[in-house]
Amino acid sequence: MRADLVAPPAGAPPAGAPPPAAEVPRTLWSRFIILMLCLAVVTTTLAFGTVHSWSLAAFELSAGIVFALWMMDAARTGLLRVSRNLLQLPLLGLFAVGVVQLLPLGGAQGALSDAPHATRMVLAQLAGLLVYFAAALAFVDSPRRLRLMTRLVVIFGFLLAVYGLMQHFINPQTIFWVREPTQAQPFGPYVNRHHFAGYMELTLAMPLGLLFAGAVGRERVPLYAFASAIMAVALVLTNSRGGMLSMVCEIIFLTLVAAAGGRGRGRGEEAGGGGGSRARAALTRVGLGFLLIVAVVFGALYFGGEDALSRLVGTVNSEDPTTGRAHFWRGTAGIIKDHPLLGTGLGSFPSAYTLYDTASGSYRLEQAHNDYLQILSDGGVVSGLLGLAFVALLFGAALRRMQSHDRFRRGVALGALAGCAGVLVHSFFDFTLHTTANALMFLVLAALATADGRVEDPDELPRRRRRRRRRHEGQDVSNPATEHHHAAPEKDGAAA
Repeated sequence: MRADLVAPPAGAPPAGAPPPAAEVPRTLWSRFIILMLCLAVVTTTLAFGTVHSWSLAAFELSAGIVFALWMMDAARTGLLRVSRNLLQLPLLGLFAVGVVQLLPLGGAQGALSDAPHATRMVLAQLAGLLVYFAAALAFVDSPRRLRLMTRLVVIFGFLLAVYGLMQHFINPQTIFWVREPTQAQPFGPYVNRHHFAGYMELTLAMPLGLLFAGAVGRERVPLYAFASAIMAVALVLTNSRGGMLSMVCEIIFLTLVAAAGGRGRGRGEEAGGGGGSRARAALTRVGLGFLLIVAVVFGALYFGGEDALSRLVGTVNSEDPTTGRAHFWRGTAGIIKDHPLLGTGLGSFPSAYTLYDTASGSYRLEQAHNDYLQILSDGGVVSGLLGLAFVALLFGAALRRMQSHDRFRRGVALGALAGCAGVLVHSFFDFTLHTTANALMFLVLAALATADGRVEDPDELPRRRRRRRRRHEGQDVSNPATEHHHAAPEKDGAAA
């Protein structure tokens, strides 16, 4: 078994160009990996977001099955497919931080972590997410698989929104009409309505990105617009202020990036397309974004009624518009000040916060309601820098992918990055990424946003590059001695 890590040979297609289909080995095991990835996206969400011990155990078992299938694929082909995407490194670094926190280096629990059991649980969850993320980067390796994953995000997001609306209007206190959570306001399959709003932010952005990029056929535009509207309505009805603010930020992000991308691409992308047509397209996107924001505001008032109005306006005039979060954040800042380097341990926030809580202590706080403060609290400055590196690498790689000549590829990158950006805004006020289902969808979108050139459709390439590729393929056919070069990976692609 080997992993080819060499650069493409002379005469090979340039980096960023999708290789011929024959270059990508297709095995039964790789198809099962894609199937497991799709099933994980669906089942983690339906299992109440996968936050309970039994669902987390099932998720980790499924990740183990994916890893076993991966090794079977490597044994069958003699090639271990590992993506070179740098986004994996910060996650591996965060896992290493958790391992160091479990070392017997002192502390009240015999380790650096204040709660070693909680840290081990977080590491197990993170290991499962890493397996699925790495598998998505390595095996979503063709235009067909990119379209499959994209349609899964859109269709499942739409169906989940439909169920959430049905539950809200028919029996809003129960989940699947059988479970009634106590001391919580459920929405859809989630006990926490803010987490459902976070999931809608992730899925809603994909159809909007395809629409803004012009990657949807004219006859399908109403379908994608309708799916987007249903997901937006479901998000509004969660009555989550952070969710609605994040959705507005998503729309602004889509508008600005799509307009800038339309001006920034090279000349001659479309026959007869001049600067005037590109300017009109940019103005159209800006107008569409403005209309969407207006629709969100009126939708919030129409569907949410007085409750939405009181949430959006009334609390701003109250004594504590943060609804207690400012107090949580002050206590979290105290933890960060006393444990600046490696924090108190991944997952240890509930136990660490009790020493910094200046309130009565009658309310047990499980999360900081700010993912950025909590990563500093749990993992210190080291984990904070790793998180910052992940975000920087994500935006840098995704913005480069948006320069592709494959319009569908551009739309996927735009929508996926917008979904990630929306949740990153929401993370200032809540902890939606602590839910396994939301974290998995976030990583799937990150993989789709930064996937390499193998997922581009050759028919969408510029005419000059297509001729170059056809000449190269013709040389390979006429000269069998060059056939072994077909397995060479792209410069930034997967090691096959």
